[in-house]
Amino acid sequence: MFQTGPLGVVLSLGIVSKVVLLLLVCFSIASWAIIFYKLAVFRTADKKDRHFMTLLLRARDVEEVTRHAQQTMGSPCAKIFHAVIQRIGYIPTEVNENGSLAYDRHVMEKTAAHLAQGQIARLESFLPFLATTGNICPFVGLLGTVMGIIDAFREIGTQGTASIAAVAPGVSEALIATAAGLFAAIPAVVAYNYFLVRIRRAAMHMDSVVVELLALIPAQAKPVAPVPVGAKG
Repeated sequence: MFQTGPLGVVLSLGIVSKVVLLLLVCFSIASWAIIFYKLAVFRTADKKDRHFMTLLLRARDVEEVTRHAQQTMGSPCAKIFHAVIQRIGYIPTEVNENGSLAYDRHVMEKTAAHLAQGQIARLESFLPFLATTGNICPFVGLLGTVMGIIDAFREIGTQGTASIAAVAPGVSEALIATAAGLFAAIPAVVAYNYFLVRIRRAAMHMDSVVVELLALIPAQAKPVAPVPVGAKG
């Protein structure tokens, strides 16, 4: 017996369609929870990144930026800056022609790139679930639709009639699974692509931090005593 109303339609579904629909609802709820969580994470990170980048561009020395970096550790850019500064003591150094101590820029860039990858990986957390939801939910919904149509045709065979009144209710119930699959997949795909754009923007900010840090480091080079000509190591 075909029932009207959302609850009635759901109750009239077959057991396979109900299981598929429940699975899709779980995927949809989890996806929306991740979407709202990531929106909050990106909103906080962007706000603190903009604040830190403003301070970095106005700073005159590393010590000043380091103090601000410790106060804005919620910013991925600030975390990279602070971590690179902490590792400077372990980076190989070289002596410039003017007798000052300079840091190996290549090693520093490698260190910053490694730290940036860690921050990007943190921003990418839970995104694979959104991608998986967008990829498989339409197929799960299609599976429910196919099973529902099979049940509908079995019912037609049992009743011995193929009239619209006999076919339409079963087909319409079966298509609910497809609609549920699209309802779960579309927001997940849109959110996934949107978050990828936000991650690219965050990566550009991290690259800017490295550029600005390399511009500030030479001013912090400590003078060393010149090596006498002919002196032995």
